[in-house]
Amino acid sequence: MEPIVVTLTGPTAAGKTAVACALADLIPCALISMDSAMVYRGMDIGTAKPTADERKRYPHALIDIRDPAQSYSAADFVADADREIDAALRKGLLPVVVGGTMLYARAFREGLANLPSADAGIRSVIERDARERGWAALHAELTQVDPRAARLIHPNNPQRLQRALEVYRATGKPLSEWWDEQTPADTRVRLGVRLREFAVTVSERHILHERIAERFRRMLAAGFEAEVSALLKREDLGPELPSMRAVGYRQMWSYLNGEVGAEQMCESTIAATRQLAKKQLTWLRAWPHVRVLEGDAGALARQIARTAVEDGVHGG
Repeated sequence: MEPIVVTLTGPTAAGKTAVACALADLIPCALISMDSAMVYRGMDIGTAKPTADERKRYPHALIDIRDPAQSYSAADFVADADREIDAALRKGLLPVVVGGTMLYARAFREGLANLPSADAGIRSVIERDARERGWAALHAELTQVDPRAARLIHPNNPQRLQRALEVYRATGKPLSEWWDEQTPADTRVRLGVRLREFAVTVSERHILHERIAERFRRMLAAGFEAEVSALLKREDLGPELPSMRAVGYRQMWSYLNGEVGAEQMCESTIAATRQLAKKQLTWLRAWPHVRVLEGDAGALARQIARTAVEDGVHGG
C-alpha cells in the first residue's frame, strides 16, 4: 500500500499550525513547513513562526534554512520537501506538510518544469539592473524577448520577472518555451505516495479579519518593529529582495525609512494580510481535491487523524 502524505493549508491566521501540532499529539508525525517566509532566519515575529517552545515540542522542517539575503523558489521547496518526506517515511512517521504558500502547494502536488538551475551571478546582474533602471524597464526587456511570459508576469512581481529574465539570459531560450516542454510529475508519481489534502479555514470573513488584526497587534507587542529594524541595518538587504517583500516586512520597512507614519503602516499591513488571505481562499476554491475544514484545532486534528488511520497510517 502506498504511504500517506498529508498537506494542511489555508488562509493566513486560520490556525494551521495549531491543527498540525494537535495532529502530532495523535499520530507520530514529521511536520514540514510550506511557508515561503518562514524559511528565512531572523524573521520570526512577522512570519508568525511557531515559537521556540512549540518547535522544541513539535519540530518543523524547512524553517530557518535560508538567510534573508538569499532567494528560495518553489523548485527549492519541492526538492527540500521531497527529501524531508522520504526521511520521514523511512522513520515510519506521517509527513504533514503545513503552510499557506499556495504556489508551493501546487508545485508540490503537480510538479514543476525541468527549468535551468538558479544562477547567482546572473541574478545579481538583474538585481543591479533593477536598481539602476527599475523593474518596469526590465519588464519591457522581457516583453521583447518573451512576450508570452511578459503578458503573464506583472511588472510589480520582481521575483517572477527576475526568474524569467534569468532563464532567458542563461539559456537564450524564452521561459515560455520551457513551459511548453514541461512534463509534470505529480506527487504520487514522483514520491510513490497517496496525497491527502486538507485546508483550515474560517467561513465568517469578519472573524478572519479580526484574527488578522489581533495577530498583528500581538506581533507589534512582541517586538516586530525591532526585528525589522535589525534587518534594515544590514547592507546586503533591500526592499527588492523576496524576503523583504513578505507581507508586514515591506510595510514596516517603509515606516522605518520614514516613508509612511505608524498608523498608515498598521493599516496597510492589516489590509495587505487580508488581501493575502483573500488570494489564498481563491486558490482553495479552485481546488476541489482539497477537503476544507473548520472548527476547533483538536477536533480538526482528530478528523485528519481518522482519515490517515483509515488510509493505513497507524499511530499511538
